[in-house]
Amino acid sequence: MHPLIVTYALKNRLGYTRLGITTSKKIGKAVQRNRARRLIKTAYRNLLPEIAPGYDIVVVARTKATFSKEQMVERALRSQLKKAGVLP
Repeated sequence: MHPLIVTYALKNRLGYTRLGITTSKKIGKAVQRNRARRLIKTAYRNLLPEIAPGYDIVVVARTKATFSKEQMVERALRSQLKKAGVLP
């Protein structure tokens, strides 16, 4: 478990990868939730060329994600996707 995000990955039968992002109201008001979503989307976009196709990825933002920098979220996403076997 990482303090910024939690990532779930499941193989799908499609030829492409889909991303789902969840942010609960525990994170904060709409501004904080949207910031967390933006950080996760940017990190995913940066890692997309390396991600193996055919996965459904769900990222759950945690409270500390709103106060972190983009590089920290990307590093956390990279490590969790490597553990899931989505990244080489």
